[in-house]
Amino acid sequence: MKAKPGFRVTDVCGSHIIIAEGKENIDFSNIISLNDSALLLWKSIQGKDFTVEDLADILQDNYQLDDNTPLPRQQALKDAQEVADQWKEAGIISA
Repeated sequence: MKAKPGFRVTDVCGSHIIIAEGKENIDFSNIISLNDSALLLWKSIQGKDFTVEDLADILQDNYQLDDNTPLPRQQALKDAQEVADQWKEAGIISA
């Protein structure tokens, strides 16, 4: 997968929003709000090919459970897949 060109993150009243830029995205009418985890993932994959496993690695490297134990791989993969599916549906990444 890869992020499509012409999308950037902007801060709107404290919320991180992906907006479209350029002629190739003129018909883009979705509003995509990113929480802190999704923002970290989005910034991490810019200009790179990536997989769901790569997204899970990023989550595990940056997050832990409340008791300071590492984020379980199964949870990281589930969360990464959900984000990738949302991004695919929104049309901001290519498979």
